Amino acid sequence: VQLQASGGGQVQPGGSLRLACTVSGKFFSINAVGWYRQDQGKQRELVAAISAGGLPSHAPSVKGRFTISEDRAKNTVYLQMNSLKPEDTAVYYCSADLRLLKSTTQVQNYWGQGTQVTVSS
Repeated sequence: VQLQASGGGQVQPGGSLRLACTVSGKFFSINAVGWYRQDQGKQRELVAAISAGGLPSHAPSVKGRFTISEDRAKNTVYLQMNSLKPEDTAVYYCSADLRLLKSTTQVQNYWGQGTQVTVSS
């Protein structure tokens, strides 16, 4: 199983980016998926998540600016980031809870490699 995060880059304040997290490999289903970020010297924080039932949630610091969504057919979760601010600069990671086998409800957590988002003028 592999999680591939993509879409990072450098933008000016007020700009937009869309991150994608694609899950590949052998698994039965995707449960919850979350986007996290970590800036240098700071703790990793949860930015947004989407539940197995498709219910999204967003951290207060990004609510109204960021939107998490999914395309289950493509095993991909997106993070649309609008009105970006310099304080959004960080490495963004995706994490997914995967049910590996149909025969069990046990889930296993996986992380992607991270994608850099830099917001500066």
